[in-house]
Amino acid sequence: MSRYELILEAGRTESNYWRDLWRYRELFQVLAWRDISVRYKQTLIGFAWAVVRPVLTMLILTVIFGRVAKLPSDGDAPYALMVLAGLLPWTFFSTSLSDASNSLINNAHLISKVYFPRLIVPVATLVVAMFDFLISFSVLIVMMLAYQFTPSWQILLLPAFALLAFFASLGPSLWITSLNVKYRDFRYIVPFIVQFGLYLSPVGFSSSVIPPQWRLIYSLNPIVGVIDGFRWCLLGESKLYLPGLGVSLLVTVFFLWFGLWQFRRMEKRFADLI
Repeated sequence: MSRYELILEAGRTESNYWRDLWRYRELFQVLAWRDISVRYKQTLIGFAWAVVRPVLTMLILTVIFGRVAKLPSDGDAPYALMVLAGLLPWTFFSTSLSDASNSLINNAHLISKVYFPRLIVPVATLVVAMFDFLISFSVLIVMMLAYQFTPSWQILLLPAFALLAFFASLGPSLWITSLNVKYRDFRYIVPFIVQFGLYLSPVGFSSSVIPPQWRLIYSLNPIVGVIDGFRWCLLGESKLYLPGLGVSLLVTVFFLWFGLWQFRRMEKRFADLI
């Protein structure tokens, strides 16, 4: 007969936390697949919603900024393509922030009964946002074919900026998620942040329209560097603003550290607070 030894040791959970993330990888897969299934199960238009939403947003922003405000497009790319290329990372960021903020509360029944690294829950919601991103990316490919627009060699660097978009979304998501467990009114603040951030970020326009003396400060918004990088990779815009990209990268690293620190600091009380 096999014998098992149960070890109770103070601090063992803390010392094995990151190893437990790997041990509970199957739970991560289950939660991610469950969230994807719930999002598209019993919906009227199903996967088409992931296509309709970015297309409608692109049309509205193109009319407002391209036709009414007559802002210029960077390079030779049509204005609609420029907007959609910026909309992809922004939609991923906003969806991640919105879904992750309520992820722990929506899984309260699981968190209050079973031990596992709570970090799995909000990170699993980012996988769902990435799934939407891939569907929206297929729309961009179709539009590029329709405009007969061929990307240049920079597209090879797109995975690096997609990874940057993931980390730029992860840090703020973890921070907002941990605060929302203790202060439930954050669920009303997040939609306002998302709506306000859409117009503060260069989604409907090129960041080149920002005056040079303000552009470095403008890049303190971490999603600015991500959007500029996406457009540079997909549309081959003439020049990538490297100082702004560096600032956005530093802010992303800071928020990633701060979000992890805040999440881990409050994680022990999640079961009690929920």
